[in-house]
Amino acid sequence: MNTKLRFIDFCAGIGGGRLGLERLGFDCLAHSENDPNPATTYQLFFDDHNNLGDLTKIKAESLPDFDLLLAGFPCQAFSIVGKRQGFKDERGQIIYYLSEILKIKNIPFFILENVKGLINHHNGETLKEILKILNELNYDVVYQVLDSQNYGVPQMRERVYFVGIRKDIPHKEYCFPKPVECIGINQILNPQPEQLFNPNDTFHKYLNNKYNQGKYSLTELVKDDYLIIDWRQSDLRLYSQKIPTLRTGRHGILYSKSGKLWKLSGYEALLLQGFPEEIANKVIIHNLPNSKILSQAGNAMTVNVITKLAEQLLISI
Repeated sequence: MNTKLRFIDFCAGIGGGRLGLERLGFDCLAHSENDPNPATTYQLFFDDHNNLGDLTKIKAESLPDFDLLLAGFPCQAFSIVGKRQGFKDERGQIIYYLSEILKIKNIPFFILENVKGLINHHNGETLKEILKILNELNYDVVYQVLDSQNYGVPQMRERVYFVGIRKDIPHKEYCFPKPVECIGINQILNPQPEQLFNPNDTFHKYLNNKYNQGKYSLTELVKDDYLIIDWRQSDLRLYSQKIPTLRTGRHGILYSKSGKLWKLSGYEALLLQGFPEEIANKVIIHNLPNSKILSQAGNAMTVNVITKLAEQLLISI
């Protein structure tokens, strides 16, 4: 089989999955992103105006022939951060639209991504339903939770990945990728003057709330470089040399360097998701708001993980 697979990037976000596949020479024919904010960023990153728009409105018959369906289908319906409505939430029903495309276009392969919370949502019944849908379409389907920090980026990000190969296609059993060495966080976090965080009354009150009182001092927090400080929760959470999961709509990650506190930037968040510098630099060149890019990066796929999954797919076929 030709290993330069053609794919369509569904629920594309800002294109982390696309970058992961293009690293291997795969060819993106089109993408689908309904939210205008990430869609605009995607267009900036790839100069790609071929957005198919709302997935639920796509007529599968009109799509070009392609080899691999890629989708980070909406996770809010299954996430422990969200309300975990699952299939009751219309975003949780996107899997049915994807399965219709798989069926009508007879797609050879797919890679799907979702939050780890999908595994035990509704006592595992949601996962059973998704696997039932995909198996009935004549795919060999495997799934596994992978952590981005094991695939080259210093971000703790657990996600469940599904890989499907059509049963009539000769193939070996799919094996998920083995962990690889992670780059140092010092290669990513390089603060600029505008990222300096000046602890204000709000932060000092936070350090002295009922959860944190007496536990930390500002002097202690800035003593060592690359102490990561997550104050998005009521209680302060500290990490050494690793960033906690980036999430859309939840900002507030700080880090220490040179005796000061710095705010994580959108540019750094993209690097933590495996985006190359030449792409991440575009948010600086075009002066995109940090808050917007932090949210979009938090909703993206980790580039490195998708590359590793696709490498294993090529080995299988």
